[in-house]
Parts: sequence; structure tokens; C-alpha cells
Amino acid sequence: MTTSRVTAERLPAAGVAPAVGTRGPHAGAARAVVGLAATIGLVGLFAAWFVWFRPQILGGPAAYVLVGGTSMEPHVEPGTLVILVRAESYAVGDVVAYRIPDGDPAAGRNVIHRIVGGDANTGFLMQGDNTNATDIWRPTPQDVIGREWLVLPDAATALLFLRSPAVVAAVAAALASYLVLGALSPRSARAARSMHQVAPNLTGPRPRNT
Repeated sequence: MTTSRVTAERLPAAGVAPAVGTRGPHAGAARAVVGLAATIGLVGLFAAWFVWFRPQILGGPAAYVLVGGTSMEPHVEPGTLVILVRAESYAVGDVVAYRIPDGDPAAGRNVIHRIVGGDANTGFLMQGDNTNATDIWRPTPQDVIGREWLVLPDAATALLFLRSPAVVAAVAAALASYLVLGALSPRSARAARSMHQVAPNLTGPRPRNT
């Protein structure tokens, strides 16, 4: 008489295979390249700001003047943002911004006009392109904030738009979302890795006749 014996078998751990659709190493490498490129871009932007656009109040070379008058039309229209940089010397023809010297009722206010005469020792003769008379002030190099370097027309409109509550709220929401997603991404990655494991065989051992 033939007898049959049932033997339980256990699948070896080495037999566990990754689930279909698991991302390969190329996806991780692509993310690393994108992250590195973004980091390099941010570092480059910060370096450019630090070297060329850092405000004088922070020890940089740049000064920012938002023009509100018409004395420099048509060269500089109202609402234009003018970026100025310090220079070792100034000459006739330069468009510069200067502070009204001490002792005047308007002392401390900024004026952006063109140098039409004078010199560094006796003071510069200033005049707006859209005026018929020279300024009553004779600023010296110590009063000059800087020479015109970059002119951004209609910057006032853009600045007012950026300061609007809707834009501020949108930027705050985007920043908050970025921080939250950045905090959750490690957990999400660990959860995804755990789900890529194949569940063990729960159907029971297979019979084997002997």
C-alpha cells in the first residue's frame, strides 16, 4: 500500500521579489541632479546679489531710488526704479542721485539729476533733463549716493503688485506648502519603500507526495 506524506515548505527570504513598478536608480539620480542644479542656481543668484545688488545699508555697492517726479523726463519717467552704484569719481553727463546737504530744510532727501558742471572740490552743478534751471544745491562726492547703473521702468506698479495682500498670501501659502511637503517627504519615502515589499505566501504549504 502506498502512503503519502505531506511536508511543509517555507519560501526562502531570498525569493522575495520587488513589486512591479518599483522605481529604479535612475529616478533617484535624476532627482539628485535637479536638486544640485537648483542649489547651484540659488547660490549663483545669491552671489550676484551680494556682489552687485547688495544695498549700501548692508555694506554693498548698490542704492535704490524710486523716482516720483518729472524733472528727468524723458530719460527717467515717474514710477521708475533706478539702481545706482558708487564710483570713484563722477563727471559731467553722469546721472547721479545725491542727498540734499545738511543745513537745508530739505536735508536728507534724495534727488536724482544730471551733472552739468562743477567738480568734486567746489561741488557739482546739477540739473534735471526736463528743467530750465540748475539745482540750488552743489553736492560734493560725499553727498552723492551713486551713479545710474540700471533703469527699471514702471517698477512702482510691480512693487505695488508684489505688496498686495493677495500676492503676499499666495507666497506665504506656497512657502508653507513647501515646508510641510519637505517635512513629510522622508516619511513618505519610507512608507513607499515598505510597500514595495511582497507579502509572504499566506495560502499555506503546498503538499508533496512521497
